[in-house]
Amino acid sequence: MAAISSLAMAAADDNATGLTVRDLALERGGNFLFSAIAFAIPPGTGVVLRGANGSGKTSLLRILAGLTVADAGTVAWNGEAWRAGNSAQRAHSLYVGHANALKDELTAAENLAEALTFDGLSIAYEAQYQALENVGLLARRHVHARRLSQGQKRRIGLARLSLSPKPLWLLDEPTNALDSEGVAIFSQLVGNHLRAGGVACIATHVPLSIAAPLAEFHLGASA
Repeated sequence: MAAISSLAMAAADDNATGLTVRDLALERGGNFLFSAIAFAIPPGTGVVLRGANGSGKTSLLRILAGLTVADAGTVAWNGEAWRAGNSAQRAHSLYVGHANALKDELTAAENLAEALTFDGLSIAYEAQYQALENVGLLARRHVHARRLSQGQKRRIGLARLSLSPKPLWLLDEPTNALDSEGVAIFSQLVGNHLRAGGVACIATHVPLSIAAPLAEFHLGASA
């Protein structure tokens, strides 16, 4: 049902560092969306999730983030098993969904600050403004989200990524609505994260050009 390149280990070791997934299964409507998924992503490595719509990419990311409970299997970080939604899982992982999850009545800067608070991070406003400048939004920082383009809204998420020290990034269609410059910024952020020893799991349909080790994990059609 799934295949992974040799870059990430298909035979998951319970004592491995990084992210370890063993025998994950998820049932929907009496059928298994996926089953027997097992892989490990060592530090400094990213995995790109591929598959058709409905193959379970978002569901898998939500399990890894502790937002959905698997019907079977385990998720572990540095050898420690995570129970869905426990404090360790929240502290070590950053999940960014395919929707922008912004409040229209807040400005770009306010939305970024709120997202960082939700992530449990205390980041100086100077650093937040620098992050907005780095993604090309400093001049739009006081503009309400409802007046931003879809690509500009997505760049708020890039600023959020750039400020996150969390080692595990779980990203669902992160390049949606981004122009070529935005995709380049995203690719640089992920590359920097992996070179610093982080881990990334990215669900996307588009090719990525990231100067860091990347594997691909292919989810099959619904079982």
